[in-house]
Amino acid sequence: MARLMAAYPAGFGNRRRAAGLLLLAAAVGLFTGFAMWRLDFSLARILSGLGRLADFSLMMFPPSAGGRFWIYLQSLGETVAIAFLGTLSAALLAFPFSFLAAKNVIPNVFVHFGARRVLDVIRGVDTLIWALLWVSVVGLGPFAGLLAIACSDFGALGKLFSEAIETADRRPVDGVASSGGSRMQQVRFGVLPQVLPVIGGQCLYYFESNTRSATIIGIVGAGGIGVHLAEQIRVLNLQDVSFLVLMILAAVTVIDVVSTRLRTALVGRRAAPLG
Repeated sequence: MARLMAAYPAGFGNRRRAAGLLLLAAAVGLFTGFAMWRLDFSLARILSGLGRLADFSLMMFPPSAGGRFWIYLQSLGETVAIAFLGTLSAALLAFPFSFLAAKNVIPNVFVHFGARRVLDVIRGVDTLIWALLWVSVVGLGPFAGLLAIACSDFGALGKLFSEAIETADRRPVDGVASSGGSRMQQVRFGVLPQVLPVIGGQCLYYFESNTRSATIIGIVGAGGIGVHLAEQIRVLNLQDVSFLVLMILAAVTVIDVVSTRLRTALVGRRAAPLG
């Protein structure tokens, strides 16, 4: 057997890989079955609910603002403002902190480890939970939503920024160092020009994503159009609900188009398609 393994290592390697994949598939299958049993998954309940879903869908047409278009539009602007200021605040706070979490900038293992754990703890709390906390602290309204998004994104953007800094090319930094540049100058002229376009693109993506998040946190009283959405769902005014959903989709689409163009300008054009 030892001679065969030495003569045909690829064949035995493929067998081991196949056995590992089978064990993984078996474990996933067992866990899926247990989860479906524990959560009382029922295909019959889904099929029986399709009729009610169809009834609700018909009740949503035609979409109508119910004479509250300008109120809804103002709330939509509030939602976009919450997303923008929350993302901007998080980025401004995460940018300097991310250097503490980057190994190539701060070699001290204790500082690096501590900064990473702080970011992990903060981003481990969902935006909705942050919204509930800030509503309890500062009261209902868009200010609580702004703080919730800022806190949630501080951890996420800090991690992304630090990873972008760690993957920066070392050669520009060495060039600045060989010309007598200080540690601060190495970061300023060797690292920042590489990571700023990437960081800008990440901020634009999070702004687009936070527009949707700001809608959700509005349901718990953190301001924006989510307040009206929760209210109309509660009273089953489904024509207004569909109108609000269309407004949100239109806003997200516009922000997506604009942010895509800005990301392309910052990072560069996308790769050409294969073929």
